[in-house]
Amino acid sequence: MSATFPMTIRPTAADIRIARSIAKNTVPALEKTGRGLTWAADEKVLLVLAAASWLASRGRGASLERAGNHALLVTVAASLLPHGLKMLFNQTRPDRLTVVGHVHGVSMSGKRDDAFPSGHALHMGALASAAATLPAGARRAVQAIAVGLSLTRIVVLAHWASDVVAGFALGAGLERLLRLWTGYPAEETRRSKAR
Repeated sequence: MSATFPMTIRPTAADIRIARSIAKNTVPALEKTGRGLTWAADEKVLLVLAAASWLASRGRGASLERAGNHALLVTVAASLLPHGLKMLFNQTRPDRLTVVGHVHGVSMSGKRDDAFPSGHALHMGALASAAATLPAGARRAVQAIAVGLSLTRIVVLAHWASDVVAGFALGAGLERLLRLWTGYPAEETRRSKAR
């Protein structure tokens, strides 16, 4: 038996419970705040920031240029990967399956069947993974922000919780895989972190 594409992915029982709880308990102010915050993890915003960082890193030493190359490559790859996966998999977004949520301020997001995986969470997983090279305080702050921004996708019912977890994990794996090509982090960063 061969698989046909796009394949339909069904939400888990836990996904459904979480989405129903959010739909029942949310308020318009929370939804509006979540929608605003989620823009910080949007691929368009991140592509502009990565391109600006790449330009700013030129001529500033091999280590910064390597970091700029890595950031741009990871951001481009993290932008393309979810689009490719969404061509292979269909999953209805939770905001299309609620009436109660719309009464409480939930709006529509993206294409109806593009829930899996969360592209926003994929970007944030890559960011959290790349932050592992930072000093402890900065690393924890960046990773906390990345997790928080990923969770906004669940709060606004744009994605099921499992879409966000899968996206985050894919992003972290993608960032680590691309390190093999870009050489990020620099050898001196690895040595100083080991001390």
